[in-house]
Amino acid sequence: MPRNLKEEVVFTAIMAGLMVFVMTAYNVTMAQGFSNGLVLAILSGYPLGLVVAIILDLLVVGPIAKGLAFKYIINDYMRKRVVLIGITISVLMVLGMVTCMSLFGIAVEGELTGSHVLATYGHTWIFNLIVALPLQLLIVGPIARAVLGKMQQATANQEQSSTVEDED
Repeated sequence: MPRNLKEEVVFTAIMAGLMVFVMTAYNVTMAQGFSNGLVLAILSGYPLGLVVAIILDLLVVGPIAKGLAFKYIINDYMRKRVVLIGITISVLMVLGMVTCMSLFGIAVEGELTGSHVLATYGHTWIFNLIVALPLQLLIVGPIARAVLGKMQQATANQEQSSTVEDED
C-alpha cells in the first residue's frame, strides 16, 4: 500500500495507465473490430479515459473502496496478511471502476439514448468486468505492487543510510 503522496501518485499512474490502455484497446476492438483505424482509435481514446480514470480513482472509487474494505471486509486475520488487504481493495476498485468507466464509455460513444440503454450498460459492464478483474489481479496489480515495493525499499535504504551517517 502506498504510504505517502509520491507513492500514491506513482502507484495510481502505473495502475490506471496500464488498466486504461488495455481496457481502451479491448473496448475499441470490441466496438469496431480489427480495422485499419484501430490503433489510432485506441490512442485517441486513451488520454481522456486516463484522465477520467485517475480522477475517479483518487477522488471517488479509491476512497469508497478503501472505506468499505476496512470498515466491513478486512478483519484481524487479513490485517496480518497484507496481500489479502491488497486483493480485497483491488477487487473493490475493479468493481467501482468498471461501474463508472463503463458508463463513461457508453456516454462517449453516444449510447446513452434510447430504450436499450440499460441493456447496453449491463452488457458493457459484464464484458468489462470479465476482462478487468483478471487483468488487475494477475497482471497490472502485481506489476504496480512490485514497482511500489522497490520504491519503498529504496526509501527505506536511504533512510537507513542517512541514520547511520547521522550516528557517525
